[in-house]
Amino acid sequence: MRISLNWLKELVDITLSPAALADALTMAGFEVEDIEDRSQWADGVVVGYVTERQPHPNSDKLSLCTVDIGAGEPSSIVCGAANVKADSYVAVATVGTHLPIPDLKIKPREVRGVLSAGMICSLAELGLAKESAGIHIFSESDLSVGSDARPLLGLDDVVLDVTSTANRADALSLVGIAREVAAITGAELKMPIAPAVTPQSSTSTVAVKLSDEKAGPIYIATVLAGVKIGPSPTWLQQRLQAAGTRPINNVVDITNYVLLEWGQPLHAFDGDRLAAAANSASYELGVRYGKDGEALLTLDSQERSLKPESLVITANDQPVALAGVMGGEATEVIDSTTTVTLEAAYFDAAVIRKSARSQGLRTEASARYERGVNPAELGLACDRAVHLMTTLASAQVVSQVTARTPVGEITPTRTLDLGLSRVHAILGPVTNLGESPVPLPAAQVKTVLETLGCEVAASSDEVWQVTVPPFRYRDLEREIDLIEEVARIYGYNHFANTLPQAAAGGELSPEAALSQKLRQTCRGAGLTELIHYSLTKPTSPDQVVLANPLFPEYSALRTDLIDGLVKAYKFNLEQGNGPLNGFEIGRIFQLVDGEPQESEVVGGIMGGDARQGKWVTSDRPQPLTWFEAKGVLEAIFQRLGLAVDYRSDSDDQRLHPGRTASLWVRGRLRLGTFGQLHPQLCQAQDLPDEVYVFQLNWSALVTCLASGRRKAVKFQPYSTFPASDRDIAFYAPVTVTVADLEKAMAKAGGKLLNSVTLFDEYQGESVPDGQRSLAFRLVYRALDRTLTDDDVEPVHQKVRAALEKQFKVALRS
Repeated sequence: MRISLNWLKELVDITLSPAALADALTMAGFEVEDIEDRSQWADGVVVGYVTERQPHPNSDKLSLCTVDIGAGEPSSIVCGAANVKADSYVAVATVGTHLPIPDLKIKPREVRGVLSAGMICSLAELGLAKESAGIHIFSESDLSVGSDARPLLGLDDVVLDVTSTANRADALSLVGIAREVAAITGAELKMPIAPAVTPQSSTSTVAVKLSDEKAGPIYIATVLAGVKIGPSPTWLQQRLQAAGTRPINNVVDITNYVLLEWGQPLHAFDGDRLAAAANSASYELGVRYGKDGEALLTLDSQERSLKPESLVITANDQPVALAGVMGGEATEVIDSTTTVTLEAAYFDAAVIRKSARSQGLRTEASARYERGVNPAELGLACDRAVHLMTTLASAQVVSQVTARTPVGEITPTRTLDLGLSRVHAILGPVTNLGESPVPLPAAQVKTVLETLGCEVAASSDEVWQVTVPPFRYRDLEREIDLIEEVARIYGYNHFANTLPQAAAGGELSPEAALSQKLRQTCRGAGLTELIHYSLTKPTSPDQVVLANPLFPEYSALRTDLIDGLVKAYKFNLEQGNGPLNGFEIGRIFQLVDGEPQESEVVGGIMGGDARQGKWVTSDRPQPLTWFEAKGVLEAIFQRLGLAVDYRSDSDDQRLHPGRTASLWVRGRLRLGTFGQLHPQLCQAQDLPDEVYVFQLNWSALVTCLASGRRKAVKFQPYSTFPASDRDIAFYAPVTVTVADLEKAMAKAGGKLLNSVTLFDEYQGESVPDGQRSLAFRLVYRALDRTLTDDDVEPVHQKVRAALEKQFKVALRS
C-alpha cells in the first residue's frame, strides 16, 4: 500500500525522517519496499504566469509564450500544447532543471529558429500522470509568480510503499498504519472521526433485505439528494494520486478516499438510475447469491455471467452490483447524477473470496474484504464518507437504513490472559535499561499493549486480562500473539542475545540422514530430483477430494507419484530436452475405509536414449533395456546397503505384465514396485517403448535403514590372490526364478564363493517343455591363499547337489 506522509501526518505526529520511519515500520513487521521522494521530481519547477501567447512564426502548431517567472525579465518559451493561453498560471521548468521522470535536462535551445528558455510542463512531464493532453494550468488565482510549484502540485511529499502481512487486514488503511506509527513512536493519534449522520426524514424510499445471515450480516444504505457532481478539490486528488488511484469525480473519489483512509470499501449508486433498474421509485436493496442465467454489466464494461457462488447486490431482486467486488455500469454515478444511494456493508471474507474468484476479478475492495474488514468501524467510515459528500458535493442526507442479521449484531471482542512470567520466559531480558540485561518492566509491557488499543486489567499480580480491540480481532487470538506484539513494538533489537546453558552438538535424525543419503545416491546414479504438485485431477474414488479447490484440475490429492513422473517425462520430450531420468520423494494420499491417509514414497522414471549425438550408432537410438534400468536401481540399493528380492507382479495395469516386479526385503517386507510402462500407455502418451518406473515405500526404507544407532563402517579387505572360476549349466523349470537359484548357490558356496553370474539362457529345440537352459559362472576366491582344485571342487559339488535337491534341475555340465 502506498502511504503519503503528508496525509499520514494529519493522523499522527511524525518527527522521524522518512528513512527512519521506513526502518521503524520494517522492524515492526511492515516492510517498506520503496521510499518515493516526490520533491525530487520537480526541483526547479516554479509558478509562471503567461502574459502573452502568440503563434510561432515558423510553425502552425507551436506557440510562442511570454512567461513571467519572477526573475525580472520575462522568459520566452516555445510551447506545443494546444491548451496554453494568456493570463494563466502554469508550472515552468526553468533552465538548469532536471526532470527525472522523462530524464530531461532543461537547456536554452532554438525551436524552429526561436530561442526557448525553459519549458511549460504537463502533469506527465512532472511524473503525476502517464499521459497528458496538454500543459497543467493551475486553477488557483493570485499565485506568487516564481514560487516553488511543488506544494501546489502535491510534490512536497514522500510516499512509502508498505507491504503488510496477510494476517494484518487492518494495515490496509491509513488509519491502521497511523495506529502502528503511534504505537512505535508514542506520538498522539488523531482519528478522522466525522459527525454522526442526521437524516432529514425518519422514513425512506429504500429498504434493505439480507437473505443470507453470514454472507452479508450488515448493510447501511444512505440516500443523499442535491448532489453536485464535479472534480474533487486539489488536495483530495493529490492524495489519491499519491496512493496510486486515478481521480474520477467528487463522489467516487470520496468512496475511494475513505477506502484508503479506513480500509472500508464503499459504493455509490446513482439513486435515479437505481430506481430505474428496480422499476420503482421505492425499491428494496438485497444481498443474495447469483442465479444461473443472470448477467451483470460491471463498471469495467464487461458482461459477467453470474455463478451460484457470486454474491450480488439487487434492487427489487435485479442484480445491480457484485457485492464487495465491483459495481454495475447501469447504476454508476455519472455527470448528471443528483441523488446518490451510498452503500456501506460488511461481507464475509470467504464469501467475497469465492465470489471474486468465480468472476476472475480482484479489486481494491475485494482485497480488503478477503482479508477481513472491521465491522465495528463500519459506521465511522460511513459517517466520514457522508460528511465529505455534504461538504464537497453539496449533498443533503435524506434518509439512512441499517439492516443487521443476528451475526451482524455480535460485536467481535476477545479477552486473553497474559502472564508476565510467560512474557519474560519467552522474550528474555532487555539491554537498553541499564548496564546489564534486566527483565522487561511490567509497566512497559502494559504501555505497549495499551498503545496498540488493548485494554489491560490485572486479575492477579502475575496474570493480566487483555481485551483485544475489534480491529485486531482476527490477528490477536492467543497469549503468544500478545507476547509477539510486545516484542515487535518494543523492538527486537532491545532484547539480549542469550545462548543455551547446556550447548550440545546438533545432528540429523536417522530419517533425515537417510533422506539426505538417498538423494545423494539417486543423483549419483544419474537421476535428477523432481518436485511436483500434490494436487491433481480427480480420477479415482480412492482420491481425497478438496472441499474448496482453487481450480478443477487441482481439486484432488495424488495417490501415487507415477502419474506425475510420466507427465514430466512427456513434457520433457515435448520441450526437446530428450528423455528424463529422475526421482522424487513426496507424499501421497488415499481414502482407506472413508478416512484419508497420508504416506511418503520414493518414485523414479528412466528410459530412452539420453545421448544427444548418435553418430556412433548411425543415428539409431539404443534405448535403455530392462536389465540396464534394473541395474540402475540395484546400484542405488547397493549404495544404501539394502538387499532386495524381485518377484513377478502384474497388479498395476499401467505396467507391462511380463516386465514388472515387486520388491521385497528380508523376504516379507514389501519395499515397492519396479517395471516397464505398458506399451499401450506409451502409445497413448506418445512415449518411447522402453520407459521404466519405480515406487518405493519410504516407511519400509526407514524400517530397514534408519536405525537410531550409528553403525561404524567396517573395511573389508580385497583378496590379493587369484580367483578360480567354474561354469555350471542345467535345465531348470521356467517357474524357478534366477534370483532363487543364485540365492541357493550363494548359500551352498559359503565364504569361498565370491560371485555368481548368469551368462546364458536358452529356450527352444532340444530343451524339454516347461524348462529352460541356464548357464552360470561361479567365481571362487580366498583372502589368505591361492585356491587349488582340492579346495574348490568339494564346494562346487556341494552347490550342484543343492540345486538338484532343492529345484530338481537336470545338470548338463
